[in-house]
Amino acid sequence: MSESPTAATPYERLGGDAAVRALVDRFYDLMDLEPAYAALRRVHGPDLTDARDKLHWFLSGWLGGPDLYIERFGHPRLRARHLPFAIGIRERDEWLACMNQAMVECGVEEDLRARLLKAFFQTADWMRNQAG
Repeated sequence: MSESPTAATPYERLGGDAAVRALVDRFYDLMDLEPAYAALRRVHGPDLTDARDKLHWFLSGWLGGPDLYIERFGHPRLRARHLPFAIGIRERDEWLACMNQAMVECGVEEDLRARLLKAFFQTADWMRNQAG
């Protein structure tokens, strides 16, 4: 995500670190609770603690805030890190729906939410490693 130097970053527009953490936590809470995200939940292990932390750290930098993930692990190498997991259209679509629901419930502004969903779609579609 790139912004002009004077424009607020998506990270700032969301409300900074606490808001990004709240969004990630709501995303994983929904994944755990909602039957509509069952295929997505199956891709994850039994404990979501590490996934929560890693997504929080990744989104922080991706949204224009501190590069918390890179400081800990180096380049994200997203596709390579996700290759062990079966990710198809269903998992992609559930991920996007879950994140959209989390953004709505966290009160993300409509224009920012639409922009983020477009960028999330591009990344999620690129992560697919299964035909279906």
